[in-house]
Amino acid sequence: MIRMTTSAQPTPAAFDSFVAQVESVVRGVMSMNPEEAALRGGLTVLVFIGALILIWGLRLLLKALTERVASGEGDHIERRKRVGKWTMRIARFAIIIAAILIALKLWGFDFADLRRSALGAFVSVAGRIALILIIAIGAIELSQYAIRQVFTRIAKRARTPRRSAQVNTLAPLFIGVVTTTCVVIAAMMSLSEIGVEIGPLIAGAGIVGLAVGFGAQTLVKDFLTGIFLILEDIVSVGDSVRIGDFSGVVEEMSLRTIKLRDFDGTLHVFPYSEAQVIHNRTKNFGYAVFELQVSYLSDIDKAIAVARETAETLAKDEKYEPLILAPAEVLGVDAITDNAVMIKGRIKTRPGDQWCVRREFNRRIKYAFDA
Repeated sequence: MIRMTTSAQPTPAAFDSFVAQVESVVRGVMSMNPEEAALRGGLTVLVFIGALILIWGLRLLLKALTERVASGEGDHIERRKRVGKWTMRIARFAIIIAAILIALKLWGFDFADLRRSALGAFVSVAGRIALILIIAIGAIELSQYAIRQVFTRIAKRARTPRRSAQVNTLAPLFIGVVTTTCVVIAAMMSLSEIGVEIGPLIAGAGIVGLAVGFGAQTLVKDFLTGIFLILEDIVSVGDSVRIGDFSGVVEEMSLRTIKLRDFDGTLHVFPYSEAQVIHNRTKNFGYAVFELQVSYLSDIDKAIAVARETAETLAKDEKYEPLILAPAEVLGVDAITDNAVMIKGRIKTRPGDQWCVRREFNRRIKYAFDA
């Protein structure tokens, strides 16, 4: 329900009261003796000097906080800088308004009658709503920063890179939940300030939510699927995966979508409900698979021995030794084609390193076969 009140609207009577207050202040100033006028003038100057000092100190504080909080790169860094600039503008405006009101009070302006008027009620409601919005924006920014900091520290202390990637994947989900909660609470409080009864609104939200749930089953499915994908550690940010006909590195996982960045820079966005089968190529370990085509005239046993020797030499290289987890498996002749004999093998590597190991093996086996 919405309470219909006439006091929330500025009226001509409120304007007349304001004009009467101004006239009363002018008459009071004109009747002051020089000593009293000088005293109040000096206090007024001190009030504005104090306001300027407060603005200067707040600017230094916000600048230091911005440099500390907004260090690094990323879209959220630029957004946080913009929030800092707007915070300073709002604070400067509020301090100046407060200084003006204090100065008017010093010169005899009585705000009691003005607060009781319709104009005072309107300004009071607008001020409270503005305060709610400012606090909500501040809470969102602080919570996002705190969540990122906490999850970044947890990721750095993780025992394995896999666990670190999983922790980094969970951070955006928590940020989304906290942001949505702050927005809903701020909206409810703002509606309450303008006279909307939020009790029946909250009760009706359950019915509306049920109706929306039936109409947004895919959205709910996307959300739940994404939660289980992360909790079951099926995929995390930084993994190299294939979904359908598209492959790439997982760049971001939001509340309902997974984003893959292809080798050529193309960004593929999939709702979780569309990612029915995910091929994760960087889970726990990988294999650098190689297939060597050897002519019929070559000594097959010698070719297999050369391939095994090359793989062993690669595993002893100080650059590639940390990447290789187990001795190479040369499986032997895997297929016979019309013009070549196929020798197949694989090298077990750390997740994500199988491609660089395979490229280096191919380079070395070419020189070994030449020799």
